Parts: sequence; structure tokens; C-alpha cells
Amino acid sequence: MHIRSLSMVVCAVLVVSGCATSRPATTFNPASLSPPTQISRDLTNLPAPAGPIAVAVYGLRDQTGQYKPSPDSSFSTAVTQGAASLLVTALRDSRWFKPVERENLQDLLTERKIIRALEQPQDKAQVQLPALRPANLIIEGAIVAYESNVRSGGIGVRYLGIGPSELYRQDQVTVNLRAVDIRSGEIIQSITTTKTVFSIQVDFGVFKYVSLKHLLEVETGFSRNEPVQQCVREAIETALVHMVAQGARDGSWLLKNPDDLNKPLLQSYLKSYDDLTLSMPLTGSDK
Repeated sequence: MHIRSLSMVVCAVLVVSGCATSRPATTFNPASLSPPTQISRDLTNLPAPAGPIAVAVYGLRDQTGQYKPSPDSSFSTAVTQGAASLLVTALRDSRWFKPVERENLQDLLTERKIIRALEQPQDKAQVQLPALRPANLIIEGAIVAYESNVRSGGIGVRYLGIGPSELYRQDQVTVNLRAVDIRSGEIIQSITTTKTVFSIQVDFGVFKYVSLKHLLEVETGFSRNEPVQQCVREAIETALVHMVAQGARDGSWLLKNPDDLNKPLLQSYLKSYDDLTLSMPLTGSDK
């Protein structure tokens, strides 16, 4: 084998070994808490409210109608069906809201009936169940859109059958949250947020005749896909922070310290909302 061909083999082996070291040490990892999103810190660091607000969540439906690409298209939806659970967790983490059980209300009522049915008149100490807590607001909404291949592309180069390539794809998920006053039915806040779902694939290949009858072929690479569930969670948390900021400015709810409205955290979200509003084109009636 020629020296040049031998050097090519050595380079290919180094590439393969280098990619091998990037793999996880083990594929069997213990379960752990879900990692925070980029917005989780903002959600948990919101200024304190004048008092927590009791809210009801009846669900957060998937209105996208989208399924995963083939071959999974007939079996799995593109977005999570458990968005309501993510919303309840975000509401609790914000410390602004106290969610009350409504999604599985029938189960709760059944258990309360069982307790009352087991009480006997002769029992000296009967169980006294407190009344269920009513909600002041209903937090509702939906995952309203999931767009695939919003943007895709890549780059690659090969010289003498050797070279890397990179491909990427961007999907997009959109979430809407609404706060509804249960006394009047008025929608006091409505926020829509969008999150990009990013996927990337990197490959390196060698396809080369190292001698007259010997062909060297090496392929290696990796791909990384943003979990859609985490993207939905981040969109929900972003919508919730915007909702708190907008509601505090509009007077829908009160801050414990009114001066906290001027803190950088809330001001950054209010500014991003205002900048987006100002950038919208004027309608005929506004000109």
C-alpha cells in the first residue's frame, strides 16, 4: 500500500475513533428530573404577587392536526398530548397562580363521595371534608400550530472522495394561552408564542480506492434533535411570563411591590411585546 493511501486510512481511523469518543459512556442512565428550559429561570424569578390567584386548567389541546413523518405518521402525533400537565407545572413554578384540579375533576368527586359513603352515623369522629376551592380565572388555550420544514439546508465538501457534510432543519411550534375571568367571561389576557424546533445532522465520509483492487469506505456522523416536548414547555413558560407581565401592567392583577414593574425582568418582556406591536403594519383604519 502506498504511503499516501496509508495516511488516508490513518486519518479515517482517527475520525472514527474521535466520533466514537463523543458517544455517551453508557446508554442506560437513571431517571432524572426534566431539565429546565431557557425560560424556567425567568419564570421562577418573577416578582412576588400581591396574592396567589386560584386558576383552573381544563386542558391544553393539540389543535395542530399534525403527525410525525413516515414511518410514524399513522401512530404518533407531532406534539405532546400532555400539554395541560406542563401548563399546571409552569403555573405552580411561577408562584403567581394556584391551580385547582379540573382536568380529572370527576375522579376527585368520586373519592369524596366514597369518603362520605364510608362515614357511619354512630362514628364519633366523622371526617369533615372542606368545600372545594373555586377558581378566579380559567387558564386555557391550545397548541395551535406545528409547521415542518420552515427552513432547511446544509453544506458539504468532498475532495478525492473525502469530506464532511452538514444538514439542518427547523420546525416551528406555536402555543396560545388565555386568561378568562369566570365572573364575566371576559378574556383579560391572550398571548401567543412561537418556538423553533432545531435538528442538525453532521456526517463525514471516505470513499476512495487505496489501490487497484482495494476500496476504502468509511462513514460516521451524528444527529441532534431538539425534543418537541421541551420546545412546547418553553413556549408555554414564555407565554406565561408574558401574561404575568402584561397583566401587571394592565392592572389585571397586582404586584406585592408596585415598583417591581420597573425591574429589568418584566421590562424586557414588556419591551419585546411593545416592539413587536409597533412593528406590525398599520391597517387602513389606523393610517
